[in-house]
Amino acid sequence: MGPRQLISSASPWEPKVGYSRAVRVGNRIYVAGTVAADADGNVVCPGDAYGQARYAIERIAKALAEAGASLANVVRTRMFVTDISRQEEFGRAHGEAFRHVRPAATMVEVKALMLPGLLIEIEADAEL
Repeated sequence: MGPRQLISSASPWEPKVGYSRAVRVGNRIYVAGTVAADADGNVVCPGDAYGQARYAIERIAKALAEAGASLANVVRTRMFVTDISRQEEFGRAHGEAFRHVRPAATMVEVKALMLPGLLIEIEADAEL
């Protein structure tokens, strides 16, 4: 294993829970579950499945950039959604970001996410 680079979003939860927004080890980058919440913990785009997915993907792109990568380097995504019947809305945002990259992708319905009103959480793995 090569040197470990920790990417932080400066969230107060990172040191409390013991996680990083992303971790780069060698040529691999792992982005933690990312939601549509601002720095103050407010849900962004309430009720908007597409908007929340886009916002989460934008946050993932920022973390990847800090690690020296981009969405083009993503090889796998995992989407945890609270209402699978809205999969087309989530999928549209994912498709806009990854249409040409075409990572391996998973979408799973879950009972709830960390904050009320969150509709999707996305993880991403990338390789340089």
